[in-house]
Amino acid sequence: MASKIEVDEIFNAGGDNDTGIDLATNDQILLKVANATRLTMNSTGQTTIVGEGGTTTTSLQQGLGKYWTQFNGTGTVATQDSFNQGGLTDNGTGDYTTSFTNNMNNDDYASGFGTNTGEPEIHTLATSSFRASMLNSSGSNNDKSIVSYIILGDLA
Repeated sequence: MASKIEVDEIFNAGGDNDTGIDLATNDQILLKVANATRLTMNSTGQTTIVGEGGTTTTSLQQGLGKYWTQFNGTGTVATQDSFNQGGLTDNGTGDYTTSFTNNMNNDDYASGFGTNTGEPEIHTLATSSFRASMLNSSGSNNDKSIVSYIILGDLA
């Protein structure tokens, strides 16, 4: 029979930076509410949680955005805020290349783009960067004051 510890709180009384939870190779942490598992974390850190409907699970790592940015693409291009962005290059009117701080696993990731007006056009997707243009209603490259990108997929 497996051991069972029931506590209301786990805290670090030793003054270092861990909680004292140490998983062996095949162990996992289960978080249960009303005897139903709501979160599972294995010894490699893979974490699944119960979805909003309460019946399906979602991989936490798979469900997170791995990159996003919002920048002003007019004049001197300026990033307003970002996550995992290594750099942003203005290649010309409405044409931008952005690089990742942490590369993607492959170039088959999903990308979403938005702008205050017009449409985006993807040129290249690579593991370390991507290149896209912002187009006006006639299909010509056009600088935009608000450009947003998000990437979903696996990190390398």
